[in-house]
Amino acid sequence: MAETISMPKLGFDMAEGLLVRWVKQVGENINKGDVLAEIETDKATVEVESSASGVVLQLIVDQGTMVPVNAPIAIVGAAGEKVEMKTVDGGPKTETKAAAPAPQTPPTVAPVTQTSVPLETGSVKASPLAKKIARDQKVDLSKVRGTGPGGRIVRKDIEAALSGGQLAVVSSQSSKPSTVNYQLSTEDQVIQTSKLRQAIGRRLVESKTTIPHFYVTHEFKMDALMDMRKQVNAYLPDNEKISVNDFILKGVALSLRQFPNLNAAINGNQVIQFGHVNVGVAVTVPGGLMTVVVKDTDQKTLRQISGEVKVMAVRARDGKVKPEDVDGSTFSTSNLGMYDVEDFIAIINPPEAAILAISSAREVPVVEDGQVKPGWRMKATISVDHRVSDGAEAAQFMQALAGFLENPVRMLV
Repeated sequence: MAETISMPKLGFDMAEGLLVRWVKQVGENINKGDVLAEIETDKATVEVESSASGVVLQLIVDQGTMVPVNAPIAIVGAAGEKVEMKTVDGGPKTETKAAAPAPQTPPTVAPVTQTSVPLETGSVKASPLAKKIARDQKVDLSKVRGTGPGGRIVRKDIEAALSGGQLAVVSSQSSKPSTVNYQLSTEDQVIQTSKLRQAIGRRLVESKTTIPHFYVTHEFKMDALMDMRKQVNAYLPDNEKISVNDFILKGVALSLRQFPNLNAAINGNQVIQFGHVNVGVAVTVPGGLMTVVVKDTDQKTLRQISGEVKVMAVRARDGKVKPEDVDGSTFSTSNLGMYDVEDFIAIINPPEAAILAISSAREVPVVEDGQVKPGWRMKATISVDHRVSDGAEAAQFMQALAGFLENPVRMLV
């Protein structure tokens, strides 16, 4: 029986996605879990995996098409199975017919127009999405340096050119960039914001204007954690070393188990306390931010947390996140520690109830037992939805988090 693959919903506010590229073509075999297509949302380019095994019988939409969430995009079934898409009651419907016995010729499937990737115009190579953005923003592709395979121009190259206000010139004879002499300009520049930046703006304006935020800051003693991290990393290869943020994610998750009211979302007059603790991690990507999600963070080891964050962060920055990478967070974190930040606050990621802003761990003068000595300290600020919780509970949560960060051995047992 043929199975219809639909446009996935990635996040509560997603309404549609752009089908960028078909990875599999009509007539090709596909296994459940294989990548079928790439789609782009306001947040990222995501690989869509097939939910069925068999043969790709029909590709329902063309590349470059905006598709509503849950609308069918492809049909996968048995070789020789005939498929036909009909619109019934305003919605697509798939009808199937049994295959003829022992077919001697390849199966007949409904035709669909395909666009080759990459598209080439003269000496310029660019992906379909990059060409579409370039057309919309009136960008001369011949003046953009491509960072994709073989010098191909991809989406992030166009966004980088737009956000930087300068276009890197490439030689028509080579994919290697030529030397560019930048000149100081005193004229104003108008730069079109990216879809990602527009989405961030919409969501955070909504968050700030509809959620009554309040903030609690705590300073943590990080001496024991810094020592333990040094000891742990001495036994690990360079690509598996544990970061300070990995310890924090584990501590946050364990603390949330004690404060389920902060591992929650508000729905009208109800508060939904989630059974799983899925901690979101804000990752910097070209043109904005994206939150990747460590599922069941409280149940994973530091090495598991570290490995998952590293892999998902790379996919996010490369524009190749998977749906499960960005879906399902119950509490979010934002860490600017690598930028030597003393303190900051973060805006809640709706519909969650709270977010933790993490600053730098710094070696500073501290007073203990009347003596001034060096010590490691780190500030963090929790932003909380006042409809869900109050200051006392937020402060108690930060004390519980201090219990883990200041006694990190507790996270290992």
